[in-house]
Amino acid sequence: MVDEFGDAYGRSLVRDLVLGDVGDRTAEQALAAGVAPREVWFALCSATDVPRERWHGAGRPEPRPDR
Repeated sequence: MVDEFGDAYGRSLVRDLVLGDVGDRTAEQALAAGVAPREVWFALCSATDVPRERWHGAGRPEPRPDR
């Protein structure tokens, strides 16, 4: 969160942004309900238009496809 959104904005997103991909809950609510952190992160990325190449971490390469 901090790498992609910064500290204050990241905390705000986790508390306030309602994510349809995790049952119309905030990230905080989804995690408390037992939704996998990876699923919550992908929902946050999708909702905030983070480019797919950064969904696996800022500055980290995407997983390599099988050859």
